[in-house]
Amino acid sequence: MKRRNFLILGSVLSLSPYIDAKASNDFEKQFRKVKNLIAAVQSHMFPEGSKIPSASAMDVNTFLFETITHKSYDKDIRVFILEGAEELELQTKGRFLSMDTKEKEKALRTYENTSYGSNWLSRIMTVTMEGIFSDPVYGSNKKEAGWKALNAYGGLPRPKTRYVAL
Repeated sequence: MKRRNFLILGSVLSLSPYIDAKASNDFEKQFRKVKNLIAAVQSHMFPEGSKIPSASAMDVNTFLFETITHKSYDKDIRVFILEGAEELELQTKGRFLSMDTKEKEKALRTYENTSYGSNWLSRIMTVTMEGIFSDPVYGSNKKEAGWKALNAYGGLPRPKTRYVAL
């Protein structure tokens, strides 16, 4: 390899963490814009007073954020989660957070009748359930409440750390 090519390649590789960090910061900004909307959808799907723990009690919105921002998570799904929330915001003309339970149900059913909305709601439900029923080491399923509600427990051996280093 010629010295010039080596220097160019070395420069590009040394900048790659900064490029990735900028993308992460942009994603965090975008997520903050729709965080409350996603949390409201999660809380509507998994409300207080159910036999299983509520979304808010399990802090699944934080679990969702930490899961989808992990470097091993599919970037296309990450974008899909943001875009789906933005689309729901548009469809409800920015009113979703102020709607009562019946209005939210109607809005979500309308959104579910689109293929995009149906897929987005399915993804939100899946990640929320992962949070409620995952090992508590991942930051959700507080005091194993999700497991206790089903009288079922996670597999053995249990994880000792949050995520495996890649």
